[in-house]
Amino acid sequence: MTGPDQLAVLMPPMPAPEPFMDAEAAVSRLEALYAQATSFLVGCFSRTLRGERPTTRVRAFYPEVRITTTSHAKADSRLSFGHLAVPGTYSATITRPDLFRHYLVQQLDLLIRNHGVPVVVGPSDTPIPVHFAVSGSSMGVPQEGVLDFPLRDIFDVPDLATTSDDIVNGTAKSNPDGSGHLAPFTAQRVDYSLARLAHYTATDPAHFQNHVLFTNYQFYVDEFEAFARAALGDPTSGYTAFVGPGNTEITTPDGQFGHLPRLPQMPSYHLKRRGGQGITLVNIGVGPSNAKTATDHIAVLRPHAWLMVGHCAGLRNSQSLGDFVLAHAYLREDKVLDDDLPVWVPIPALAEIQIALQEAVAEITQLEGFELKHIMRTGTVATVDNRNWELRDQTGPVQRLSQSRAIALDMESATIAANGFRFRVPYGTLLCVSDKPLHGELKLPGMATEFYRTQVERHLLIGVRAMERIREMPLERIHSRKLRSFEETAFL
Repeated sequence: MTGPDQLAVLMPPMPAPEPFMDAEAAVSRLEALYAQATSFLVGCFSRTLRGERPTTRVRAFYPEVRITTTSHAKADSRLSFGHLAVPGTYSATITRPDLFRHYLVQQLDLLIRNHGVPVVVGPSDTPIPVHFAVSGSSMGVPQEGVLDFPLRDIFDVPDLATTSDDIVNGTAKSNPDGSGHLAPFTAQRVDYSLARLAHYTATDPAHFQNHVLFTNYQFYVDEFEAFARAALGDPTSGYTAFVGPGNTEITTPDGQFGHLPRLPQMPSYHLKRRGGQGITLVNIGVGPSNAKTATDHIAVLRPHAWLMVGHCAGLRNSQSLGDFVLAHAYLREDKVLDDDLPVWVPIPALAEIQIALQEAVAEITQLEGFELKHIMRTGTVATVDNRNWELRDQTGPVQRLSQSRAIALDMESATIAANGFRFRVPYGTLLCVSDKPLHGELKLPGMATEFYRTQVERHLLIGVRAMERIREMPLERIHSRKLRSFEETAFL
């Protein structure tokens, strides 16, 4: 058999675009179009795996939403999103509308109300890669060479040439049809990250909550599980379930997790609450590369905030092991984001996050005012890419740390904050001093036992309390204009 006729394409029905003045109905239409397209691809691919090789190319398309405005009238909105600054046509390809339903309804409703025009829903001209179409099924895509024909001769496959961060980086041109960008990510970029999240965290992206804590030590995972189990035993907590790697979900304090033969690279745990308003904890391990990888992919879920709660080196002699550091600036020597966000871009502290963290520290420690300053310093956190920076000639590093007024050093915080800035996700950092290498207090076996026993529980609880305070904030406060540039997408 020769290759398929490349001019002939087998496709599902292509319904005409349809206007909507109701956001709920528009998202329902997106869901129907997506389900039709993916069901078609799954069916064709299933038959292919059974040996029924198609004689033509097989293709289905992502749905899209677009809106056209003609007026220069400014939208009366307190929000930094949900409206278009310049008249024109804007569009976005959409994937997994079931997963993003609440988000999509919220964004489209704001657009309809602010501009008084319908949103139009229909098929796009962007093919769905078969790998992403079958991700929710029991099928897997065989590796190259397993099938007796090149997969890409029949089905569309992921194309990194069209999967980038150009929109959020501010370097994207208009869409090929001349429309502007309505959302910060294309459907292909979202699908790519959803697949990566499932791989790196061993949990389905549907379990991720709107408030994300990052840590760099397993101790925090143990305390988070203890907190979660206690919360599930409290009917007034509002938390409904706890999910760990492998998608094991428990709803009672004594529920048992399944056993995984090995933990994923970035194990994630989700204390769920109605509407995704719970808390996710991700153990990213050590290093800026992991921090960037995790935030690159979690960003497509559009969380309301992410915070770093981990250990750091205290740089001041006045600090003690167990003291807290609230970052209000960052010295970026992590290097992993330099191509996407130059180091000359300032990463500002966000007042709403800072206040939530400081109030949480005061609540948990029962200290305030000058007494609070005995255990918490506010200042610059330096993030480096060399875990053994202490072994280098100290002249250069120490001079830079001193000039920057740094009070703590780690390998993740500036990366997480910078990617929060880049992706318009509110961010913050509260660290705990676990060693003081410049003052002879090194992190060696046995030296930090008491610190771990007494401080990790309190630190984790502070992070949780801060997230609970952020959860109560109105959207216009937490998603402020401080994270928006001159030309922004209407979608958050």
